[in-house]
Amino acid sequence: MIRKLIVWTNRNLTDKQMTCILAFIIGILAAVAAYLLHALIHLIQRLITHGAFVEQVNWLYLVVPVVGIYLTSLFIKYVVRDNISHGITRVLYAISTKNSLIRVHNTWTSLVASAITIGCGGSVGAEAPIVLTGSAIGSNLGRLFKLNRRTVMVLVGCGAAAAIAGIFQAPIAGLVFTLEVLMIDLTMGSLVPILIASITAHIFSYLFNGSSALFSFQLDSAWSVDRVPGTILLGVFCGLMSLYFIRMMTFCEDKFAQMKKRPYNKLFIGGLVLSSLIFLFPSLYGEGYNSISIFMEGKTEADWSQVMNGSLFYGHPELLLVYIALVMLTKIIATSSTNGAGGCGGTFAPSLFVGSFAGFLFARLWNQEQFGVYLPEKNFTLLGMAGVMSGVMHAPLTGIFLIAEITGGYALFVPLIIVSVVSVMVISIFEPHGIYAMRLARQGRLLTHHTDRSVLTLMSMDSVIEKEVTCVPPDMTMGRLINVLSSSSNMLIPVVDDDKRLLGMIDINKIRHLVFRPELYHRFHVNQLMSPVPTILFDNEPMDEVMTKFDKTNAEILPVVDINNRLKGYITKNRLYRTYRQMVADFSAE
Repeated sequence: MIRKLIVWTNRNLTDKQMTCILAFIIGILAAVAAYLLHALIHLIQRLITHGAFVEQVNWLYLVVPVVGIYLTSLFIKYVVRDNISHGITRVLYAISTKNSLIRVHNTWTSLVASAITIGCGGSVGAEAPIVLTGSAIGSNLGRLFKLNRRTVMVLVGCGAAAAIAGIFQAPIAGLVFTLEVLMIDLTMGSLVPILIASITAHIFSYLFNGSSALFSFQLDSAWSVDRVPGTILLGVFCGLMSLYFIRMMTFCEDKFAQMKKRPYNKLFIGGLVLSSLIFLFPSLYGEGYNSISIFMEGKTEADWSQVMNGSLFYGHPELLLVYIALVMLTKIIATSSTNGAGGCGGTFAPSLFVGSFAGFLFARLWNQEQFGVYLPEKNFTLLGMAGVMSGVMHAPLTGIFLIAEITGGYALFVPLIIVSVVSVMVISIFEPHGIYAMRLARQGRLLTHHTDRSVLTLMSMDSVIEKEVTCVPPDMTMGRLINVLSSSSNMLIPVVDDDKRLLGMIDINKIRHLVFRPELYHRFHVNQLMSPVPTILFDNEPMDEVMTKFDKTNAEILPVVDINNRLKGYITKNRLYRTYRQMVADFSAE
């Protein structure tokens, strides 16, 4: 049945029509996935936290997060058998290096793993797993209907946009997230399907969850020009917090990566750190959206002090700002410990969480110092969310539109722009890439809006390398070498030892004056005639560096070796540039 449908669509529908239809289907499936994920998380949380006391600490916080991470790690090890962490980074990796191919199991495994982790208290977000799920749906539908690479890339973007739109009920944020973070080019060929997927996911999420925004927000005081200095300073503060977020996250991830061969050590250390932090600061439990709501809806010290319920700080409203500062700084450690110990979740929600605490803390301290202009804590909580998220992801438009949509706070559009832009400007001084793109950028595998660079990123060594190579040993006589040259179409012949290690090259042009002198055939050997190689290419080298080496050496052919200098093949300039020009033409086509 499916095969007949595929044949019919290929015959009767154009690629653009098929892409739009699949975008609609992706929007529905992503909305369903987002609903199921949130339902599972809330179900597990209700089962665990039911009956927890407000005035007393909950000792279950010392145990349940560790159990959740352990169950998640067992699920990943024995059921998934694949790495599903860093969901958005994995989507970027698929776009940059794997022709947008994402494995089938990613359409559901991230949902289960993140639901267990977050439901049991893991201090991570559900957004990255749902983005990976939506993108996997788009990728596999594209492969099922045998669409070309560029169309599959657009469908991956549709899945990501639909996931954001579905989980936040924010269709515009879904669109700009795909353009800013996943860096899908804004063309009519990509814009229309992404919009279809986003609005479809939004509508179906509306049917599932109703029309209410994720956070209840009512503007207390309209923004005025005299608050510009405070708004700019908040942007600077959010930029610095974003820097702390990325640097601390990277540091913790590196430490846990060093324990890769000792999974139980990772579970013990990560679980101990996480459970201890949640025990001290219950606000760190799960995504933390309840704590954000307290700042959004509260008006007095008594209201805001509810954020300390169930902690050792309960009943001490004078320590509210100390508690907020400690939670804000330890959230990143809790998030890193969750993922490092074996849990599954993203950094999307933690960035919103840290931003909300940063915005509230900034406004509260400003008002206590009485700088003359009152800054509404509720409004600045909202602005802080946009600022930190924009800085962490290097995506100001995503921060602006997401916060405006999930709170209905369009009345603060101007200060949202100011805070987000200033935050990105500040962190860009220290970090050129956002947290999702940073890992790929270090490997030279990041796809960008720069067409030439994107094409080089998408090009693979396998597409240009010639693996059938005629080689000669260094002790071969010139007479036998002439026989080899007569049957070869290349002007350069690699010289290798018995282990296929590259020693040099025979350049026909340099020995042309000896070719017609038979009396020398037994006098000279290859090692006397070979020339040093201008430069070598490694089999895992990024294509932009390959292109640079050809330009610098002006060589027509360069050998490709592995890390042990064993010859793997060669690349000719002619084939390299021909493949490059073809990919530029394909990439630029609508």
